[in-house]
Amino acid sequence: MAKSNQERIEERAAILKPLKEELIRRLTLDYKPEDIHEDVSLLGAGLGLDSLDALEVVMCIEAVTGVKVPDGRPEILRSLNSIVDFVLEKRGA
Repeated sequence: MAKSNQERIEERAAILKPLKEELIRRLTLDYKPEDIHEDVSLLGAGLGLDSLDALEVVMCIEAVTGVKVPDGRPEILRSLNSIVDFVLEKRGA
């Protein structure tokens, strides 16, 4: 049975909220979860994270979601929405 839009929104929120909180904690970012837009670029100009931070982001994703992030897939780290899309795709597989 197909999920309703509300169910999809809740499913995404259930990943986004703890992911934002953990990223803020691990990277000591000066943000609140609600301050970080889901489409902001994580690396470079967006949140200003660098390649060392990217490794911490990957470890954060794996810790929060239980989904292994493969090497060589930098597009996963483009934004929080791209991370959530990846996690949902892997959980549905």
